[in-house]
Amino acid sequence: MPAAASSPWYKHLWPWIIIGMLATSVALTMHMVFIAADGQDTLVTDNYYEAGKGISRSLDRERLAKDLHLEARATLDEVTGEVSLLLSGDSRPDSLEMNLISPTQADKDRHLTLKRSPTEPDRYIGQLPEAVEGRRFVELLGAQGDQTWRLFEEEKVAAGIELKLGDEPIPGAEEQHAQEQQ
Repeated sequence: MPAAASSPWYKHLWPWIIIGMLATSVALTMHMVFIAADGQDTLVTDNYYEAGKGISRSLDRERLAKDLHLEARATLDEVTGEVSLLLSGDSRPDSLEMNLISPTQADKDRHLTLKRSPTEPDRYIGQLPEAVEGRRFVELLGAQGDQTWRLFEEEKVAAGIELKLGDEPIPGAEEQHAQEQQ
C-alpha cells in the first residue's frame, strides 16, 4: 500500500504549541535574569564583623538613653508635614536627628532635623518633605555632652498616630549584659 501523503510538520498545531511553550520559558528566564542582575539587594552585608560592632555601639547609645530616662512622643501632621516631638528625661540638646527607616526599601527612608522650640523647652519641631506611612524603624538621635544617645523602635507610622519611643525594653541588651557579667 502506498503511504498516504501527510502535510508538513509546520502545518500542524501541536508542534507550534510546544515551540510556543519553550519560547515563553526562554523569554521569562531571560527576564528573571535581567531583574536579578539589575536589582541589587540592599539588605545583605558583606562585612558581618563590622555590622556586629555597629550593633554593640547602638546598644551603648540606647543604654545611655535609658540611663537618662529618655522617652519621646511624636506626631506627624498630614496637612503641613510638621513633626512635633515631646522629649522627657534628663537631656535637652538644641536639635535632634530623626530617621524614619523603611525595613526593606532604602529609597523610602526619611531623615530630618528637629529643632528645639524657643517657647517650650521639651518640644522639638521639624518638617517632613512628604507624607510617610507604614511600618518604619524610628530612630531618634541626640547628644549629651560628648556622647550620643539613641531611641530606636519599630512603629506603625501614619498621620495623627502618636509615636512613643523609649517605652519598651532594649532588645538584645539583656543578653549582652548577661554575657558581660560572666
